[in-house]
Amino acid sequence: MSVNLSKPRLSHSQVSEIVKRLFGLTPSVIRSLPSYDDQNFYVAPVEGSEYVLKVMNSKDSENPNLIEVQTHAMSFLHQQGLPAQTAMPTTTGKLMSLEEIDCGFGCQKYIVRLLAYLPGTTIADASVTPQLLYETGKMAARMDKILQELDHPHLSVLNREMFLWSLANVHLLEPYLCFLDGDPIQAVVKDIIEQYKTCVAPKRSAFRKGINHGDFNDLNVLVQHDETNGYRISGILDFGDMNSGCFIHELAIAIMYMMIQHPNPIEVGGPVLAGWESVIPLNQAEKDALYLLVMCRFCQSLVMARHAVSLQPENEEYLMITAKTGFRILRQLWELGKEEVERTWFQSAAQYAEKK
Repeated sequence: MSVNLSKPRLSHSQVSEIVKRLFGLTPSVIRSLPSYDDQNFYVAPVEGSEYVLKVMNSKDSENPNLIEVQTHAMSFLHQQGLPAQTAMPTTTGKLMSLEEIDCGFGCQKYIVRLLAYLPGTTIADASVTPQLLYETGKMAARMDKILQELDHPHLSVLNREMFLWSLANVHLLEPYLCFLDGDPIQAVVKDIIEQYKTCVAPKRSAFRKGINHGDFNDLNVLVQHDETNGYRISGILDFGDMNSGCFIHELAIAIMYMMIQHPNPIEVGGPVLAGWESVIPLNQAEKDALYLLVMCRFCQSLVMARHAVSLQPENEEYLMITAKTGFRILRQLWELGKEEVERTWFQSAAQYAEKK
């Protein structure tokens, strides 16, 4: 099934009916929220409080065990003091419900959850300071360290061997490179994939394994002003890309996405790295792979955005958010080269750590 047909397209009246029937709540406000291939709605019921109704795409809804593990992980992190969303039970006590819904192209089955609405603004809309970048790296590492203790009967579903967004599967991008045909950046992406195969893949055994959130990006991290007029992280969203990976993958993903909104992207790596290493110091193999893994995440994001737009042209503005500046940053970092970028990141991280 193609992605454009698996993405749900519920109307507000359908949302209202589902919230009332499953959760016994009467929405007074319903507002659509952006999403990559699921559908999210802000819901404020007359009974009080605020929620997000998350409707999973029909493809992912075929794997309820995976959604169950993701939901459990969110609750586990919340219990450990991290600001992750939690799911609200239905009137029958379930944390998710498989619903058969007609979105205009025949009835399909979608997993539905009602999640707590977390306050704050996304990092994408905040003033990104070195301190906020440090806290972002630290939060990502804390999250992965806690997830090491996660236990669930279906935990093995996180071994997503053919998952396109895993940094263990960069080679799976190759069939999608045609979506860059005619764009000079295609040659850069091909070179990065080849370097990944020769310089990163053979060293993977030295990377420490862990459970990754997998999409710790500038739209999935919420912040609020703190008492010093800086920011504190107030929310971690969207666990749909959770997978069994490596610690270094999570760090690379965080660095890559924090660059998107920064006026001087190369300055991002140092503070994020310092925050991460305050919790989980890198080993030598991980340090040596960091630059290429960040570049690979750019490639994944940019190539798959082009592919997604071909399937969801009506959602182009959201799908291409990263690509608007991502191609420019990718080219800039590639031209600077591994040695120069690593020198900047690791010197900056050392200097920032000394100040702490």
